[in-house]
Amino acid sequence: MTSIVVDRVVKKFGNTLAVDHASFQVQAGTIFGLLGPNGAGKTTLIRIILDIFKADSGSVQVLGGKMTEEKKNRIGYLPEERGLYQDIQLESCLLYLASLKGLSKSVAQKRLQKYLEKFDLAEHRKKKIKELSKGMQQKAQLIATLIHHPEVIIIDEPFTALDPVNTQMVKEILHEERRRGTAVIMCTHQMHQAESMCDEIVLIDKGKVLLNGDVQKIRQSYSGRDIILQSQNGLPDHIAGIASMKKENGGYCCVLEEGVSAQDLLKSLVEQGISLNRFEVAVPSLDEIFIEVVKGQTEQRDE
Repeated sequence: MTSIVVDRVVKKFGNTLAVDHASFQVQAGTIFGLLGPNGAGKTTLIRIILDIFKADSGSVQVLGGKMTEEKKNRIGYLPEERGLYQDIQLESCLLYLASLKGLSKSVAQKRLQKYLEKFDLAEHRKKKIKELSKGMQQKAQLIATLIHHPEVIIIDEPFTALDPVNTQMVKEILHEERRRGTAVIMCTHQMHQAESMCDEIVLIDKGKVLLNGDVQKIRQSYSGRDIILQSQNGLPDHIAGIASMKKENGGYCCVLEEGVSAQDLLKSLVEQGISLNRFEVAVPSLDEIFIEVVKGQTEQRDE
């Protein structure tokens, strides 16, 4: 099931083109990465999806059609700019926010108790929000995002102010939501987090979609001619089909000659009787792809 469809959306602010004919789809039961450098148009796109901003042209469908007030109660949104009421007790604040999403007091209290225990906030329930650490406030905002069991979660920089233990806990919670069939949109510039969590991504720069699709397929499409080899007995100084070779991390990083495939090399090594512990086509990280794509786009604009 498709939860969100963004189709050729354009948004301008004066002479600034914030979103340039952006199109992508988000499926239920997936974690979808909305990626890009600062100022790329990510937050503008989120606000258009949520009907906070109106697109100048193009269309957005959420949960099967246009956004409605009823659908807003089926969405959980964690903005980058946090918005909890600082002078209210944690428990009262979260119960109030849950009521705005249509939860009865009894249901909200039952769910809140579980979340407070899960996020190690139960003993802080009577403290005012301003008395909590930044990490605790981040966890409280996450509870407000999740407590009504939304069908779509839009989460902007979810790991801000979280230590490694709480970062891992949030990752596990988002994976639980995916298994529950929730569509999770994670807006971030932390490529390593997106690489480890997301099923699909869209990469935008200057409001324009540069990459869109399955994370692993994108990484494989950018793989070059680098091969990682490891052998207990070492390797000969020269191997047919390898243009260059250097020792690295207990193995060898090799570059294939033009016209030689990884399969050709593997067949040749086996035929030569070379015993391998590791044979791996080096796949670039999203960080490396991000830099290459954005840099290439900048060079095109400068020409």
